[in-house]
Amino acid sequence: MVRKAPDTADREKGRYTLIRDPENFQFGIYDKPLPCFGCGVGWFSFLLGFVFPLMWYYGTFLYFGNHCRKDPRERAGLAASAIAAMACSVVMLVIVVFRLM
Repeated sequence: MVRKAPDTADREKGRYTLIRDPENFQFGIYDKPLPCFGCGVGWFSFLLGFVFPLMWYYGTFLYFGNHCRKDPRERAGLAASAIAAMACSVVMLVIVVFRLM
């Protein structure tokens, strides 16, 4: 199918032209929805970590295991899980130190 360049008159009127063919639509890497109800593994483990704190450590393991190279959209959630795991570890360490005193 041959397409001609859009007229400048069409652009001035605010009309848009279709760039790609609708029959030959291919999904890009970021058009696919994220797993775990669409929020991604990182944010899912962060939110679930408030109930099961071990999920924060699972997210930290994925973060340092470069899981976010598969999909960079996961990086923020996995980093949030790593920070929450660190905070949880510090709180647990403080509790243990004060119990032993």
